[in-house]
Amino acid sequence: MRASSGPGVPSHQQLLETLERWRRFPGMERMEPGEGRFALTFDDGPDPDATPAVLDALDEAGAKATFFLVGEQVQDHRELALEVAQRGHTVGVHGWRHVEHDGLADPEGDLSGVLAVVGAASPLARPPYGRFSEASYAICLGLGLRPVYWSGWGCDWEPIPAQRIAELVIRDLAPGAIVLLHDSARYAYRDSALATAEALPAVLDAARERGLEPVAL
Repeated sequence: MRASSGPGVPSHQQLLETLERWRRFPGMERMEPGEGRFALTFDDGPDPDATPAVLDALDEAGAKATFFLVGEQVQDHRELALEVAQRGHTVGVHGWRHVEHDGLADPEGDLSGVLAVVGAASPLARPPYGRFSEASYAICLGLGLRPVYWSGWGCDWEPIPAQRIAELVIRDLAPGAIVLLHDSARYAYRDSALATAEALPAVLDAARERGLEPVAL
């Protein structure tokens, strides 16, 4: 996990604190690197703003991905959540609300609530901001969910153009990489997540040139 620059990007101290959480609460940071595979993952949806465009870009390239869904977003956009799965992508849980787990009064309700609407076809979980609390981590494991983090990102919660998002992702493309992106701007610093969809063709072209196959977790 590398830092970048710009407003809203985690400070060096925040990154160190997150990595310490990952040490205390282990999860999947990378896939097995065999056969040149890597994973694109999308947080914070489903959202009519950009989820359809992301799905179309993935379809155009014949790529599969993993979507970590927010319960309140699923509640608002149920048909779009179904479409994500129907197009052959893996679905994971990202909490009922997009809040820091340290501030959750009812972490069990948050995780079990989103699990109820997302379903348990793929028992993967990623906490908002990549940080579990001690309580939420224990509940996650107790619910049979596998924690997932990442090894690369596009800093696409920021209002940066598609070209910059692609550059940041491409620098981290390698066998086994798990890339963090977002298909909603609801919890971000930008007004729309369409730049993420627009970045995908360049990312997927670069992956193809490197002999990397994008797969769902």
